[in-house]
Amino acid sequence: MSDTSLYRLNGRSIVAGKTAISGGAAFHGYQPADGSTLDPEYLSATTEDVESAVAEAVKAASALAQSSGKQRAAFLRSIADGIDAASAQLVERAHRETALPVPRLTGEVARTSNQMRLFASVLEEGSWVMARIDTADPARTPPKPDIRSMLRPLGPVVVFGASNFPLAFSVAGGDTASALAAGNPVIVKAHPAHPGTSELAGQVIVDAVRKSGFPGGTFSLLFDAGHEVGAALVKHPHVCAVGFTGSFRGGRALMDLAASRPTPIPVYAEMGSTNPVFVLPNALRERSDALAAGLHGSFTLGGGQFCTKPGLVFAPRSESTGFMERMRSLTGETPAFSLLTSGIAGAYQHEVNQRKKHLIASGKANSTGYSAQVTLYEVSGDQFLSEQELSDEVFGPTTLVVQCTNTAQMLEAARSLEGHLTATILGTEEDLQQNVELLRVLETKAGRLIFNGFPTGVEVCHAQVHGGPYPATSDGRSTSVGSQAIFRFTRPVAYQGLPESALLPELQSSNPEGILRMWNGAWTRTAAEKP
Repeated sequence: MSDTSLYRLNGRSIVAGKTAISGGAAFHGYQPADGSTLDPEYLSATTEDVESAVAEAVKAASALAQSSGKQRAAFLRSIADGIDAASAQLVERAHRETALPVPRLTGEVARTSNQMRLFASVLEEGSWVMARIDTADPARTPPKPDIRSMLRPLGPVVVFGASNFPLAFSVAGGDTASALAAGNPVIVKAHPAHPGTSELAGQVIVDAVRKSGFPGGTFSLLFDAGHEVGAALVKHPHVCAVGFTGSFRGGRALMDLAASRPTPIPVYAEMGSTNPVFVLPNALRERSDALAAGLHGSFTLGGGQFCTKPGLVFAPRSESTGFMERMRSLTGETPAFSLLTSGIAGAYQHEVNQRKKHLIASGKANSTGYSAQVTLYEVSGDQFLSEQELSDEVFGPTTLVVQCTNTAQMLEAARSLEGHLTATILGTEEDLQQNVELLRVLETKAGRLIFNGFPTGVEVCHAQVHGGPYPATSDGRSTSVGSQAIFRFTRPVAYQGLPESALLPELQSSNPEGILRMWNGAWTRTAAEKP
């Protein structure tokens, strides 16, 4: 542990602010660079830990639901400040557990705290609750009642940490931030690939809970080397929703588990994507080398372990000779990467072997730890359309170039795609004008359309959509990044005929919060006289 350490690792779950004393099966974190184990030893949460965490979350739910947006905003800012203060320790441990570069992790710490502050600003402004007020009209036939509605929290939310983002999509990541912002207690099931990083972030949140005066059950962190704890949480009758970032197999299993409950609950699962890129003719003629360099940098970024990695590239064969030469050259020069876990490295190697007949270039080899060579594949448009498995995601530093006979075949390929997080068009304005239908098709296939950019890198902002049609996510109407993520963990509630004294401030006629509301069909911040 470095001299800058603020927290001590205990290797135990945190249940409602208290460190668990006992535990179940033991496991360790690993250093992907060489496969060696890291101390301390971690113990999986017990059945009693699960029950206690949920029971305490249920107790905390009422207090959180009744807290003001400004109180929760202060809480989120306290978490953000704690993350920034512990940045050096978080980066040091995350680097050891993931082999991700220190600059990347330093940026991820900033992203993690900044998204907490983004949600804090949303709460302070207050209009996110979507307050709607229809005042009574007793003279109407039949008489019209007074009805007022707004978004309210769901209750205890379970969040699963992701393997590839040990901070921004993990314990203090976007799912946790948005669920807490909406007024829900959160129980995080930590990812076993980075338990130390998870515990440090959990301790930051526990400190913020105490400082803010919220109940201990506002937050719990449970460890497990396997799947038993996660399954028990999803099946628990008092858990109200799930947030997940990971594989399609894992997300689908949670969806099925949640749907099989006597009372089904929503699972907001981001399950990965191949993120197709369409390179159009004029762009290839004008800047093929630059496009090849940009794509190479994007599909190898972070060892290709981004859910937004461009894993499919469609190009017209007649214009792509120089582009492909540059892609092969760049691939061959690229060193091997250390992947996050032995399981990810093994799955990557399996997929590489499955596609070896399409291999056209590979990077430098390294046999140390969980290493993986960069690989580049090529098929024809006809092959792609006839072999559905070629569109499957391969998690790691690889991409597949589909050489289409013309832009008409590129459009046919676009129509054949399933749902994705992103879809990219690299071209000129003239290319866009000549391929309007391609843009219209891609609108139905992805949550974010990109023109002359690359999909890796997801800006955290109000307008962002990090979602997409199934199987990219479990619900294509939602996003897991940006301020709109708060809506996942809420439901609308209408209040009919309640006196002003019983209404929440956001629905009171005087509008004490000064928020934007719909008043009898018109959006306004103006306070109204009591009816």
